[in-house]
Amino acid sequence: MLLSLGGCFEFYDLLMTGYISPGLTRAGIFRADGGLFGLSDQAAFTAANFLGLWIGTLAFAWVADRFGRRAIFTGSLLWYSAATAVMACQSSAFGVDLWRLIAGIGLGVEMITIDTYVVEFTPKAIRGRAFAVSQSIQFCAVPIVAFMCWWLLPLQPLGIEGWRWVMLAGAAGAIFIWWIRRGVPESPRWLARHGRFAEADAVVAAIEARAVAETGKALAEPVPVALDGAGRGSFSEILRPPYRKRTILLAVFNAFQAIGFYGFGNWVPNLLAAQGAGVMKSQLYAFAIALAYPVGPLICSLFADRFERKWQIVAAAIGTATLGLLFATQSAPVALIALGVGITLSNNLLSYSYHAYQAELFPTRIRARAVGFVYSFSRLSTVFTSFMIAFFLRDFGTVGVFAFIAFAMGMVVLSIGLFGPPTGKRSLEEISR
Repeated sequence: MLLSLGGCFEFYDLLMTGYISPGLTRAGIFRADGGLFGLSDQAAFTAANFLGLWIGTLAFAWVADRFGRRAIFTGSLLWYSAATAVMACQSSAFGVDLWRLIAGIGLGVEMITIDTYVVEFTPKAIRGRAFAVSQSIQFCAVPIVAFMCWWLLPLQPLGIEGWRWVMLAGAAGAIFIWWIRRGVPESPRWLARHGRFAEADAVVAAIEARAVAETGKALAEPVPVALDGAGRGSFSEILRPPYRKRTILLAVFNAFQAIGFYGFGNWVPNLLAAQGAGVMKSQLYAFAIALAYPVGPLICSLFADRFERKWQIVAAAIGTATLGLLFATQSAPVALIALGVGITLSNNLLSYSYHAYQAELFPTRIRARAVGFVYSFSRLSTVFTSFMIAFFLRDFGTVGVFAFIAFAMGMVVLSIGLFGPPTGKRSLEEISR
């Protein structure tokens, strides 16, 4: 719960792009066209965010393997909060984009740390469900930011433009840092890999004692497992057998999955407007669609550990491609909202399942840096696809956008379906071997 509440601020920021951009355009900070490469300033805004995320995930993911999950999780949240507060004070597109990039660096580190934390704290029988519930909590931020944009963008409370209030709300994450740090222990797997066995035992003993106190039942005897290797590990290990194939597979996968997830999530109001909804109606419809974000992972939690994770990813990609192409043919409000909800649910399934999947595939000593490396390809991909989505939307409409997304989802199906290793109901040590 505490990790997920911290992660809320990342999803608030990630999905804020599409909802807040009309407010920045209305304020005269962004241009609808004539920006970088002759496209809308929203494209550069989105690209700046994901460039920061790419830097954070690629250049700094290793710090969670080196210094621990707990310290880096809270430090990255503080970084994001401070940078977002400064971003809310900017008055030019360049200033907003620059601080958007800086905030993204902190968020990039935070998300990797959350994934490694969750996978290392949960047993194999409920690992998928834990990720689904975690994402449900995190996705609660999406309807919140959608509602705040719909409500505040036309207003100027206390003489301050509404879009600034939306950003400052995201920066409020700093208030929760002390509370989260106090309530979240260090990962016992990380402690054990660094020879701090007494601390690891103390963390596990506290969890076991609380479980016995809350359930009134004795715990089963521990199942001995062989360590997946002690020590710090190194970046070069993820590029050598047996992990090289997994690294290449997940790098390719991440480059394409981001096109489907963020190609829709970051452009919802614009896509709705392109289908005939006005600016304010598109904000309202987008809010209605955003309500599905926290619901989708809860639905996924009902079957998360019943089916092999790789096939859930494949099913989600097929769903996003199919529903997206149908969305591009509609103009009626009910149909647009219904299909938008369907795309969101498919993306929910894709998001929860691959976050769990890629964190499972590497051993503890290199998990954060490995996930950071492969995940960075999704961030780098989105930097470029932000401009490509803007191009397709301008020149080919929503049909062009969703044809592009469908192609990307086809690549996801082929890569994971043909080459993805199974992970179902196996311990992390078994998977890593």
